[in-house]
Amino acid sequence: MAHWFSQDILDAGKLRLFCFFVAFICGFLFIRVSVRLIRADVRWWFGNVTPGGQHIHHVVFGLAFMCVGGVTGLAVSDAESAWAAVAASVFGVGMALVLDEFALVFHLQDVYWSEQGRLSVEVVFIAISLCGLALLGFSPLGLGGGEDAEDGMWVFAGYLVANLGFSIVSVLKGKTWLGLAGLFIGFLALLGAFRLARPGSPWARRFYPNGSRKMTRAARREQRYMRFDDFTRWLQNLVAGAPDDERKKRR
Repeated sequence: MAHWFSQDILDAGKLRLFCFFVAFICGFLFIRVSVRLIRADVRWWFGNVTPGGQHIHHVVFGLAFMCVGGVTGLAVSDAESAWAAVAASVFGVGMALVLDEFALVFHLQDVYWSEQGRLSVEVVFIAISLCGLALLGFSPLGLGGGEDAEDGMWVFAGYLVANLGFSIVSVLKGKTWLGLAGLFIGFLALLGAFRLARPGSPWARRFYPNGSRKMTRAARREQRYMRFDDFTRWLQNLVAGAPDDERKKRR
């Protein structure tokens, strides 16, 4: 483990990214445990912060952490110093608090325990996945791999544009995970771009008329995707807690 950390993290210049990644996961798990304990009305756990009756959401604290961590990180000149690691960790905790209430920011209302609140968990899972890919050595759009190929600059630029285009098409087809992961692994973006769109996606609404062969095939294939969606919802409920409506159905 020490050899891996020294070679793949320190020597690769990924100390700040590693600290951010660990702090982000820890921050997200902590805040989710906290809100679930508050939701369960556990007496020994501290409750919501409500000075003067005003409920202060943890996204506010997250913004403060991000400001402190971000500015400190910019002020530290040595990227491998302990202060750089601390700044990255503080920024990671702040980002976890902010993204955990992403749905609140997006809808501009408290939808934390509603079905719409699942958006926050999805965004957090995506952030963890993409950061994990970066730690494993994958670069967004393959950036960093073309510095030594000056003669093939236009070929490399064409690859970047094509990869970005395939990723965008994948997202428009409702294949968000393939599209975002495709920014790091080009084949996944290509796979998502050339497969059928999901029925409710912007691509299907624009290019698959109702009753068309493609829409029929997409609807049939969606039945298979439902199994993956069920697993995703189960995992989200396990980590972050089920929405209020779903809890009521179980009772």
